[in-house]
Amino acid sequence: MRNESLKGLLICLLAGSTLCNAQTGRPLMTLQQFDPQFATVVSKNAKAKILADGFLWSEGPVWVEKYKMFIFSDVKKNVIYKWTAAKGKEVYLSPSGYTGKIPRGGELGSNGLGLNLKGQLVICQDGDRVVSVMDAPLDKPKPKFIKIATGYAGKKFDSPNDLAFLGNGDIYFTDPPYGLEKNVDDPLKEAPYQGVYRISATGKITLLTDTLTRPNGIAFFPGGKTMLIANSDPKKPYWYAYDLDRKGLLTHGRIFYSAMAASKTAEGMPDGMKIDRQGHVFATGPGGIWVFNRSGKLLGKMLINDLASNCSLSADEKTLYVTSNHRVLKIDMR
Repeated sequence: MRNESLKGLLICLLAGSTLCNAQTGRPLMTLQQFDPQFATVVSKNAKAKILADGFLWSEGPVWVEKYKMFIFSDVKKNVIYKWTAAKGKEVYLSPSGYTGKIPRGGELGSNGLGLNLKGQLVICQDGDRVVSVMDAPLDKPKPKFIKIATGYAGKKFDSPNDLAFLGNGDIYFTDPPYGLEKNVDDPLKEAPYQGVYRISATGKITLLTDTLTRPNGIAFFPGGKTMLIANSDPKKPYWYAYDLDRKGLLTHGRIFYSAMAASKTAEGMPDGMKIDRQGHVFATGPGGIWVFNRSGKLLGKMLINDLASNCSLSADEKTLYVTSNHRVLKIDMR
């Protein structure tokens, strides 16, 4: 064992083996407070631990309270995994996002995941370029899918990425180019823009905006009248806020918060996010998880020593599950 690795291991043993990286001795997470309110959301004693690792790019986390399981995508492996306290990491669904026969690379698997009003698993399938519902019970998963959104105005989507659900059954989703093998320059790209769409409860597809350069994470504030959309573009690393009009369409778009300055010194872009019942925003961004109040004030950050892609809250909202590059984390916040 190299001296620095041994030193790191000793530091980790002193700190608690689940709390830091034995290879570097760096803590898995450090807290950065900007406002006293942060301490009411994330305790100063909050702890992070690695639940599982060995992934190529983890994404789409969902905590399923009924079965006490945490499910998430490995976008590049074309697999959805699950984690339970009893059995740890297991394959949950394969294939998860690309069901074609022609070998391909890139982000071909599932990405964003969510549960609809019926408790069914809704999947952003990057490789197949659709949004689908798994046609099987949550506790007996099978790679059988019902496609609920395949394209708009005669053109295929690029790669549906993340989902947000309204109480009336409508599903909102983002469509950046990341699932295409050559990204925005891929010859298979059909639409000349990146879109944010709605799937109505009746199945109608509506284009909500085509003005965002890299729409990614998406979430509603409590009440469903305002939503946030993350833009994962180094030239415009912003979180945008939109109000919803009476028809559920987007209006009054504005920058909720800019990550431009932080993106110059820390890795990562605005990506996946979740909003709790009090309106606190947990948003992955440069350096880790950014925590905002609903008015856009930055309360603090949970800095993670790897690229954080998305997060999910437990049912009691005391625990945050984080997909972070090659691993997934559990943060006990309170």
